[in-house]
Amino acid sequence: MFTPRPAATIIPWHGNIPRIHDSAFIAPGCRIIGDVEIGPDVSIWYNCVIRGDTNRIVIGARSNVQDGTVVHCDSPTPDRPDGYPTLIGEDVLIGHMAMVHGCILEDRAFVGLGSIVMDGACIESDAMLAAGAMLTPGKRIPARQLWGGRPAAYMRELTDAAIAGQQQGVQWYVENGRRHAQAVSEALLGPAES
Repeated sequence: MFTPRPAATIIPWHGNIPRIHDSAFIAPGCRIIGDVEIGPDVSIWYNCVIRGDTNRIVIGARSNVQDGTVVHCDSPTPDRPDGYPTLIGEDVLIGHMAMVHGCILEDRAFVGLGSIVMDGACIESDAMLAAGAMLTPGKRIPARQLWGGRPAAYMRELTDAAIAGQQQGVQWYVENGRRHAQAVSEALLGPAES
């Protein structure tokens, strides 16, 4: 099923056209540019910027990028011929107003509200960067750990309950994305055309 994306800006860049799965929710006000791949049941929330102009960005199935977040990447250089693409796995939660730049977020990673993840950094599966934290270049959060602060440092191990709660959040965002897609279609196109 095709999902209308009214009031979002989707821009090809130097022959790279964003590839967006039909089931993804792209909210009004989003800007998606260049070499970007967005998987099934992803939700990109209001006023996000996903800019794949200097490298590629991949966002895996059921992940969500919440309101006002910026996702970018870093270009290749002579000493780093691959540069730093931004690779976001499946079932990833990215909180409001985060900055995700040239990094890897493995499946089920969590990025807190207003956090920054910098070039070459990695958040492993079931790991969490706390709200307002900054993960500096090249740092890695091991699986099932919570890191916080600026610069981010180890705080504690995550419990099974905390990890289960994150996955409930993923499912909630998939469902809420569907509800918002319907509401946006009705508001902008009218009930008969949605």
